[in-house]
Amino acid sequence: MNMRTKWPVLPVMAGLSAGLLTGCGSETGSAGGSDTDIVMGMTDDVLATDPASGYDPGSWLLFNNVFQSLLSFPKGGTEPVPEAAEECSFTDAAAKVFECTLRDGLRFSNGDELTSRDVKFSFDRMLKIDDADGPAIMFPMLDKVETPNEKKVVFKLKVSDATFPSKIASGAGSIVNRREYSADGLREDGEAVGSGPYKLESFGEDEAVFSVNENYEGTAKTRNSGVVLKLFHGDRTGLKKAVVDNEVDLAYRGLAAQDIAEIEADASGSQDIDVVEGSSAEVQHLVFNMDDPVAGRLGVRKAIAHLLDRNALIDEVYKNTATPLYSIIPAGITGHNTAFFNAYGASPSRDKAEAALAADGITDKVKLTLWSTPTRYGPSTDEEFKAIAGQLNDSGLFDASVKSVSYDQYEKDIEAGKYGVYVKGWVPDYPDPDNFTAPFFGKGNVLSNNYTNSTVTGRLIPETAAQSDRSSTHQQYGELQDIVAEEVPVIPVWQAKQYAVVRDSVYGLEYCLDASTVFRFWEISKN
Repeated sequence: MNMRTKWPVLPVMAGLSAGLLTGCGSETGSAGGSDTDIVMGMTDDVLATDPASGYDPGSWLLFNNVFQSLLSFPKGGTEPVPEAAEECSFTDAAAKVFECTLRDGLRFSNGDELTSRDVKFSFDRMLKIDDADGPAIMFPMLDKVETPNEKKVVFKLKVSDATFPSKIASGAGSIVNRREYSADGLREDGEAVGSGPYKLESFGEDEAVFSVNENYEGTAKTRNSGVVLKLFHGDRTGLKKAVVDNEVDLAYRGLAAQDIAEIEADASGSQDIDVVEGSSAEVQHLVFNMDDPVAGRLGVRKAIAHLLDRNALIDEVYKNTATPLYSIIPAGITGHNTAFFNAYGASPSRDKAEAALAADGITDKVKLTLWSTPTRYGPSTDEEFKAIAGQLNDSGLFDASVKSVSYDQYEKDIEAGKYGVYVKGWVPDYPDPDNFTAPFFGKGNVLSNNYTNSTVTGRLIPETAAQSDRSSTHQQYGELQDIVAEEVPVIPVWQAKQYAVVRDSVYGLEYCLDASTVFRFWEISKN
C-alpha cells in the first residue's frame, strides 16, 4: 500500500506452523464501558466501504472496525492471532495449506449467521472482481478456498507463503455477508454489512457514523457506544482548528509536523489537550531509476548516500515527528538491520562522496533533478527535497534542483521512466519484513525503478516466504538489506512516528497507534 503510519512493538512470536489458538483468558464482546460516542476527525478520505475495492488507509480504518478477519493483530503486536477463527495453522511443512476453524456463534450485524461459506465467498469474490483499487493484488498465491464443513476453511496456495496469515489478518481479509454482496460486482450504495465490533449506521461525503455491533463475537471489548468520523478531505488547517476548538474529541492522520509541534508546545501548559505519540512502520525512500544516465550510475547513488543528513531533515523539516531510517525494513519489524548506517554512517562525508564519484570516473559537478509530489506524501515533501538538494549542493559536488508535480502526473512519468530520482512512501499492508521487500523487487515492482537482482528475487525472497517461523529469517533479510545498501537502488530516509491529538477526557489512544496500522475504535473511551 503506497507508502501508510505507537507505542513500542512487542517482540514477534515464532512458529505460526504450530498453530494459532484462542487463549483461555481472551476477552470477547462488549466491555460495557462508556455510553458516550467518540467524535474523531481525519484528513484522509474513505474511498470505499466495500472490502473488495478499498486499498487506502481511510478505507482500511473502516474495514478493521466494521468487518472481521479470520485473524487479527493484537494491540502492540505484529503476529496475527485468532479473531473470527478459533484456531488457524499451516498443515504442511511447505506452508502451502492453511486451515482455520471458525468460532461458535458468529453473526453479521444484521443477524445473519456467518459460516465458512461466507469466508470462501469473500475471497472468491475479491479475486473475481479484481478491482484495480482493491486488495486482490495481495493474493496471487491463492489457488482455491475449500469449505469441508460450516466451520472449517482450507486455503490452498500455489506457492509457499508463510506471510499468508498476516495478509488475511489485514483489511484485505475482511469477511462479507454472501447474502448482501454481489459475487461479481462492487457494492456502491455506501452501506456495509460485517461482523466486526461496529456497524456502519451511515456514510456520507463528510461524515461516517458507527454504532456498537451487538451481534459481535470476537476478541475486542468496546469501550464506547459508537464513533462519529468527521472527514476533512485533506484540510489540515480545518482539522487542527476542530480539535483545538473542541469540535472533535481526537484528530488522527493528516496533521502536519508543524501542527503537531505547535499543539505539543501548547499542550505542555494546558490541561485540555494531549498529544499521544506512537511508533509506526510507515517509511520514506529516495528512489533511483537504474536506467537513468545520471542516477543509474553507482557512484552518484553512493555519493548521495554519503551526503544525506537524515537528522537535519528530521529536525528542520519534520520537527522530530520521524526517526532516521537506515534500512528498507524499519525498526520494530523482524529482520531489521542498519545496513546504510554501517555502509555510509550517520554524518555526511564530502570526502567519501567525492571518492565514490571518482571511483565511477566522475570528476565534474553532477547535475540532478529531485522529483516530488506533495499531493500524495504531504506538504513537507517539497520542503524536504529542497533541503536534500541543499545538502548535496553545499558539498560542491552536485548541482541539484527540485521539481514538484501532481500525483497523477508523477505516477505516469515514473512509469514512463522520465525521472532519475524521486520519492516513494510506503505504509505496510501487514507488519512483516516481506511487505517491505517483496513489493520492491522484480518485474512490476511498486517502485518502477528498473532494479533487478537475481539473488534477491531468485533466492532470498522465495526462501523467506517459505519460512513459517518468521524469526528464523533474520539471516536472509540481513543479506538482502546489505545488498540494497551496496547497490543503492533506494536510500531509506525516515520512519514515521504516529500521532493522535486528543482532548484530556479521551483515553486508550496508545492502543490504536502501532506497527500493525490497525486503528481500534473499541479501545477508545471518554469520560
